[in-house]
Amino acid sequence: MKLTGILTKKLTGFWLMSLVAVAFIFLFTSLMSFVQLTYKFQQHKVAELESVLVLHFDSNHSNWELESWLPPLLIAYDAAELRLSRNGTTFYQYKGESQSNNLLLYQGKIGQDKQIDMYLALPQPFEAHQVDFYEILILVVGVLAVAIFVRYGYLWFARQLSGVEALSKRSRLILQGKHELALSFSGGGKPRLINRALTRLLEELKDAQKERSRFDKFIRSNTFLDPSTRIGNRLFFKNRLDALSNADGMMGHGVLYLLEMEDLDLLQQELSEEEMNELIHANISDINALLSSQPGCIFARRSHNQFAIVIPQISLKEADQLAVRLLKVCMSHAIQTQTGHDNIYYLGGAYFKTGDDKIQLLEEADMALKAAQLQGSSNWFMYDKGAVDIEFAKGSVRWRSFLESALVNRRFVAFTQEVIDSDDLVHHQEIFTRARDQAGNLVRATLFIPMAKKCGLMPQIERQIIERVMFGLLVKPQNAHVTFCINLSLDSLTSRAFVRWLQTTLLEYRHLAARLMFEVSEVDVVTHKEKLRAPLDMIRKMGAGLSVDHVGLQVVSTQYIKEFHFDQIKLHRSIVRQIHLRPENQLFVRSLIASLYRTEVEVCAEGVEVLEEWQTLKILGVSAAQGGVFGEPVES
Repeated sequence: MKLTGILTKKLTGFWLMSLVAVAFIFLFTSLMSFVQLTYKFQQHKVAELESVLVLHFDSNHSNWELESWLPPLLIAYDAAELRLSRNGTTFYQYKGESQSNNLLLYQGKIGQDKQIDMYLALPQPFEAHQVDFYEILILVVGVLAVAIFVRYGYLWFARQLSGVEALSKRSRLILQGKHELALSFSGGGKPRLINRALTRLLEELKDAQKERSRFDKFIRSNTFLDPSTRIGNRLFFKNRLDALSNADGMMGHGVLYLLEMEDLDLLQQELSEEEMNELIHANISDINALLSSQPGCIFARRSHNQFAIVIPQISLKEADQLAVRLLKVCMSHAIQTQTGHDNIYYLGGAYFKTGDDKIQLLEEADMALKAAQLQGSSNWFMYDKGAVDIEFAKGSVRWRSFLESALVNRRFVAFTQEVIDSDDLVHHQEIFTRARDQAGNLVRATLFIPMAKKCGLMPQIERQIIERVMFGLLVKPQNAHVTFCINLSLDSLTSRAFVRWLQTTLLEYRHLAARLMFEVSEVDVVTHKEKLRAPLDMIRKMGAGLSVDHVGLQVVSTQYIKEFHFDQIKLHRSIVRQIHLRPENQLFVRSLIASLYRTEVEVCAEGVEVLEEWQTLKILGVSAAQGGVFGEPVES
């Protein structure tokens, strides 16, 4: 029978100590009484000997004849010595064969006139006693009886208190915030009324948490999603475009499309509301399917009849091909109406590169859209077919050769950026990856990571970065108490070889695992939840921390944060950018933090560029932040 917990042990321990104390007192008093009784018996024998001597002296005053009868009696007494004297003269002396050095001496005067001095030496009552087999047997049987009784009492207490221990365990789980485990551990609690009450409260709390998560998603949805199409609204598009740029302009290269459905108002007059909604939703569904292969894309509704699409990290040739496919998808839903509005789709695109101004980019896309409309039928137009990022112009074969060479020569470099907490202390350090070419120039991650994903080299690259962090940075004395956060891609987490290597490495270096935190994208976690459950659970069990970044990039429920037991989340820079001037973004952060109430999840922010943003984030309850206001990444 499995023993119960602390309460049973404490109560049983108290009961056992009380039993032992009573037994000890009983045995001690019994032993002392027996010893005292034995000495009293010996003294009684000495008194009887004195009486016999006095009686014999009184009846045979002239001749005692002690030699004839006294020695056998002294032998029976096991006396060591007897000496009788009168007036200092010894008239009888006996020497026994006892070899004991521990003797009891009895001295006194006997006779009617007390003229005879008696000196008697006897051995201690228990000196010659030896413990025999029967005595040992009785002692063993007694101890076994006590042990059996104590064991039975302990089990009885355990059975009686098992229900209380079950309630105690459930209460401990509740205090630790493990409500799911407490709810699953429902049987055996006593009193049953209290146990049922706990179960009812935990079920209601679970429902309340789900409702809170739904309400949180509802708030964020109404803030950043278009109510009819459920894609990003104008504010969502503005935030995401801001996240792709900084004070120096766009931070990467890509294309911005503006898709407009011309004369939508007139079309609504000829079609029923149901047909109009069906047309719009069919277009959105097919465009989403087409964009699913483009990582990091943005799809939003700017106005009643205009949609915006941003595709980062795409070449100009691929942008032209994608424009043709987008228009083709939309034209497949064209409707011939009585007024002849069958050509209603116009697509304008503007290709941008690093450093381009965001406002100018929007103007170029508008000009491209107008140029497409001037052609008189559904068509598309790309504003700028020039300026393509030279680095991105490399073919996939050249990129693969470059990446494989960088892997072989270990030219991937780890850059660190400090993440500062609300007390202006270093919370942890974020790891960024750069590649160094043969000329010694650094190639930014936004260039080589898309190509590495296409070539299937992300697991090897991230393995090299992890090794550099574990065996290069963590072992430095100045980093003895620093935690490093490393990004992991979907390709690596779904690679069996990479996951096995990571598990073996973390298991072998458990003392370093506690100072590692692995970061995954919210989009990957939500989209591939079942695929990532096992590897993320393995990382957490190995002792490393889990973080999720790009939170807020999509409007999704925060329930996944609790399911995967993430230690921290990081707000996307589109939420952080100018948050001190955007009440809707502040509402988003408040709602997110409120949904994580009573959890130990820390909320961090990415891309903090000005002090006002950080001050606002601290007021909202954000624990830590990283960005240019604290310093740029440095090579480690």
